[in-house]
Amino acid sequence: MDFVLGGEHESIRRAARDLVERQIEPRASALDISGEFPWENARDLAGLGYFGLHVPEEYGGLGADSLALALVIEEIARGCASTALMYEVHCSLCSESILKFGTDEQKRKYLPALASGEALGAFALTEPGAGSDAGSLQTVATLKGDHYVLDGRKCFITNGNTAGAIVIFAITDKTKGVKGISAFIVEKGFPGFKPGRVEDKMGLRASSAAEIFLDGCIVPRENLLGEEGEGFKVAMTSLEAGRIGVAAQATGIAQAALEAAAGYAKRRVQFNQPISGFQAIQFMLADMATDIEASRNLYQKAAWMHAQSMRCAKEAAMAKMFASSMAVRHCADAIQIHGGYGYMREFKVERYLRDAKVTEIYEGTNEIMKVIISGQALREIS
Repeated sequence: MDFVLGGEHESIRRAARDLVERQIEPRASALDISGEFPWENARDLAGLGYFGLHVPEEYGGLGADSLALALVIEEIARGCASTALMYEVHCSLCSESILKFGTDEQKRKYLPALASGEALGAFALTEPGAGSDAGSLQTVATLKGDHYVLDGRKCFITNGNTAGAIVIFAITDKTKGVKGISAFIVEKGFPGFKPGRVEDKMGLRASSAAEIFLDGCIVPRENLLGEEGEGFKVAMTSLEAGRIGVAAQATGIAQAALEAAAGYAKRRVQFNQPISGFQAIQFMLADMATDIEASRNLYQKAAWMHAQSMRCAKEAAMAKMFASSMAVRHCADAIQIHGGYGYMREFKVERYLRDAKVTEIYEGTNEIMKVIISGQALREIS
């Protein structure tokens, strides 16, 4: 068993860290205040070829694996969590869905543009009445000759107002429950597709969470992704990869909080000494460092399993649940170490906590992660 990153993985990680420290992190605070979409960051990542990091070379990508992608997500999140979410959804959900379930024609049509960054990707599953319960979808797709007609509304869709290609889920047979859900590749220019409002969020403010309205949206029959009735499988398979990405994102946020807290503790003098000399502060930092390392090991194991084409629903759920809860807890600790200054916008740690909170919610709440983990454990233990 080797716990040292190999040459290619380490090279990819270091290139990402260099870009983040030079370009992405310095923009993060301003983007958080303005709420503007991080287009410059997207262009910088595309310039490294990272929008197609795990896309095979035959479709214009770099041909790296799931572990490399997770490593890059952590590095981006360490500098700007909003950019990390934009990137994670593009790669782990949209591109991943097309890679796993697309026809050769669909892959040739969409993956090169996604890999180059010419088109941004999105993944539209959530609806106002269907969050954790994906089987409660109300969006319907009706086959009419050579095309489907989609009608419904999606909400909280990351990149939903900017994406050129969106994987959208709809009911094609209401009598079959989740087996009646199908997936479609929808382009923003299709008739009847309309982005709605962008939500004003607590954190991840530079990442757009948009409504999507489908009002008689015309989708060519050849844009059905997978078979009819296979949509729930598409969603759950892609979310397995997505949850690894969320775990990496949460780990990156927590790492940034640890670095900020440790740096401040060494500079802040109280009672004639730096507060880093007090055991109470040392123990908080020790807990942070240990939990971050545990989180990193969890997501990297899940990513390695995914790269080997092994089922890793339990491992991805464990990594996502642990990393997100850990990040929220320790970002709060970082604020506590900063004292009153930590509550001020001038210091980054308050942003880290706002950004971390939603990692406990999206791509499957942590309560749903516990359902997945316990179900697998009950099956494994006789």
